[in-house]
Amino acid sequence: MVLFQNGLIQIPDEYKQELSEGDDIKVIVLVKKKSSKRRDIIDELTENPVQVDGVLSREEIYNR
Repeated sequence: MVLFQNGLIQIPDEYKQELSEGDDIKVIVLVKKKSSKRRDIIDELTENPVQVDGVLSREEIYNR
């Protein structure tokens, strides 16, 4: 994980050994939003499980 603080990007130690002063590097920034979690079908089913009596056959599963 890379830390961004006070306008600076902290380079993890495992990459610092590969860099020399004055090297040209390319930085790609991907931001992971903490507050905008998308809900998917697994989230819905976890909160609202489908209740069934007994075991369903394949035909019963796909005809629901």
